[in-house]
Amino acid sequence: MPDAATRALALEMLARLGVSPEDLLAAHDTTAAPTIAEYLPTVERATPTKAARTFASYWKRLNSQLGDRRIDEVRTSDIAAFARTCRENAQVRTNTIGGTGAETNAITTARAFFRLAVQDGLISSNPAAAVRKPRRNPRERRALTPAEIADLDQIARTRSDDPELDTLLVRFHLETAARRQGAIGLRMRDLDHRRQVVRLLEKGDKQRDVPVTAELLNHLQNHATRRAPGATGDDPVLRYRSGAPLTRRRYNTLAERWQRELSWTATAPVSIHWLRHTALTEVERIAGHAVAAALAGHAPTSVTASYTKATIAEVARALETRTGTTHPLATAD
Repeated sequence: MPDAATRALALEMLARLGVSPEDLLAAHDTTAAPTIAEYLPTVERATPTKAARTFASYWKRLNSQLGDRRIDEVRTSDIAAFARTCRENAQVRTNTIGGTGAETNAITTARAFFRLAVQDGLISSNPAAAVRKPRRNPRERRALTPAEIADLDQIARTRSDDPELDTLLVRFHLETAARRQGAIGLRMRDLDHRRQVVRLLEKGDKQRDVPVTAELLNHLQNHATRRAPGATGDDPVLRYRSGAPLTRRRYNTLAERWQRELSWTATAPVSIHWLRHTALTEVERIAGHAVAAALAGHAPTSVTASYTKATIAEVARALETRTGTTHPLATAD
């Protein structure tokens, strides 16, 4: 800090220039970094739609907790406190993992927010980068037994306000091992009757063709024809009774019904993702890890794995074994 003589000299020079200390402060304020609330619309516009859906609720919380702070004033400890608050206030569900998911999402959101501010030249470093994400708790998810699958199907048939849709979702995910987005994004053009496959568009906008039974393919086609006559091309396949396209909300409704109606879900908080887990486990036991990875849409995790990737014919043969049906691609090799 300058001594008294230096400060006096500086004030004298400012006076000669006709500039007051207040003028300097005002000039500084006009070039100050924006607050989180002011910068948030820029971040929202720059974020891809799919990521924005994940970040939206955390943007709102970040704005509520730190919105009046300038982005160059936010410290790592502030982000850590924000993430901890998200964890403590996480909604408790039957499949909760102690709020660690909310804490992780909060840190991911903050890192993306301040990364853009760095790229825009508003700050020199990302205060969220040094915040450590919590270690993931072991998940209880496992492959379901045949009896448990029968229970889920029974509830979908008898306790649902739309048994056609719910039973079709159970069948679709158990056969294809698709993620939710694979079903929600399924379009009419993705039903390939000639090759007997469905094309899934899922995580990271990656596409893959999955062999299915002719029966499932026909169910999907008939479902769409009944609920959206004339649907073609990019029109969604799976729909509500009203004809509106399937949304993620339906999966929450279905899981909540299972957990309410089935006593064994008290120790197994089942969701649609358990069907994916079950399908992949069955295929791994039948045909090995490479075929299960191909069905899952997982990228190779090693150089060796990139050389030993399974073919679609191998996935089709695994389907034949699982379902007792034939598939036209099973002899493609």
